[in-house]
Amino acid sequence: MKVLVINCGSSSLKFQLIDSQSERCLAKGLCERIGIDGSMITYAPEGGEKEKTVTPMPDHTEAIRLVLEALTNASTGVVKSLDEIGAVGHRVVHGGEKFAQSVVITDEVLQTVEECNDLAPLHNPANLIGINACRKLMPNTPMVGVFDTAFHQTMPEEAYLYGLPFVYYEKYKIRRYGFHGTSHSYVSRRAAEVLGRNYEDLKTIVCHLGNGASISAVKNGRCVDTSMGLTPLEGLIMGTRCGDIDPAILEFLAHKEGKTIDEVMSVLNKKSGVLGLSDNLSSDFRDLEDGYHKGDANASRALKTFCYRVAKYIGAYVAAMNGVDVICFTAGVGENAGIVRTFVCEYLGYLGIALDQEANGRRGQDIVISTPDSQTTVMVIPTNEELAIARETVRLVG
Repeated sequence: MKVLVINCGSSSLKFQLIDSQSERCLAKGLCERIGIDGSMITYAPEGGEKEKTVTPMPDHTEAIRLVLEALTNASTGVVKSLDEIGAVGHRVVHGGEKFAQSVVITDEVLQTVEECNDLAPLHNPANLIGINACRKLMPNTPMVGVFDTAFHQTMPEEAYLYGLPFVYYEKYKIRRYGFHGTSHSYVSRRAAEVLGRNYEDLKTIVCHLGNGASISAVKNGRCVDTSMGLTPLEGLIMGTRCGDIDPAILEFLAHKEGKTIDEVMSVLNKKSGVLGLSDNLSSDFRDLEDGYHKGDANASRALKTFCYRVAKYIGAYVAAMNGVDVICFTAGVGENAGIVRTFVCEYLGYLGIALDQEANGRRGQDIVISTPDSQTTVMVIPTNEELAIARETVRLVG
């Protein structure tokens, strides 16, 4: 079966067409600036040249139409007709407590997803727009929703509740939900496969480190804790997000700077993290690494503070699981920034970890980067959320 994987943002749309039998990516691409002047589609068939086309995309329906047109193009397309696409898998950011696993999309499912919009106002509406656009253009093709939050629904009550009056949980479902769940699930399972170990027998910590970053504790195949919370703002310091802070800082800044709560939240989400810590040098870890090697104090401050927070969360999750067998690094920073892995692991000597620096310098492969005599295994596992979504889609409709 060929599965089209769709990941919609408010003004963007990422896609891949995956052959579920071989698990090859037949084509992939990106629609940018949807609804904005200068919109563009980038399309790359397997083994072919990347094509960029500037073309009007007033809405997501037009973006989906252009994607389908590219996939069926007579010269560069990879399918002769849409009939060859057996299903569509959609990334949905927030499923609340409603969805503990992926589901076949129905009208009732869409209504329930819409009820979660308050929990992810920037993401869920865009996800719904993409789903509805696909349903309009491919009305007879089965579709599956794969939720970022689903993997974390196995957390116990003591892990997901906040120290707030319980009535707020009962009335508004204020709790820890966690995100990047598709990545955490894929990476923890893949690590067990690479090691030849039983997934249900391992205690695994997954460090999904990118511009958005989160850590999860996976014990015996179930997520028992994760760093992001009600929203993706909680947890690690990130590219532009502050992560954990004293909540009283919001009131303090609002008074000192004369800002509204919305303006303070904008600072916490868009102007903080390593961008803020580096005094606006960059939110890109490649720039920070380059600055660190050049002796830039701002870059060094941001990089080291980020790594310290990662190491603290790893320590917390070792305690939560009463031990750890495997620590995995993944996503853009986790997979590519050897300096970040080195700095983090320098805090983890109590786990008997020693890095193989030659292995730590490699990129783009599933690899053990700890030495053979390390008491805890450290790995780099490139994430593949699109493949994970395709697998879930096939599981439900294949």
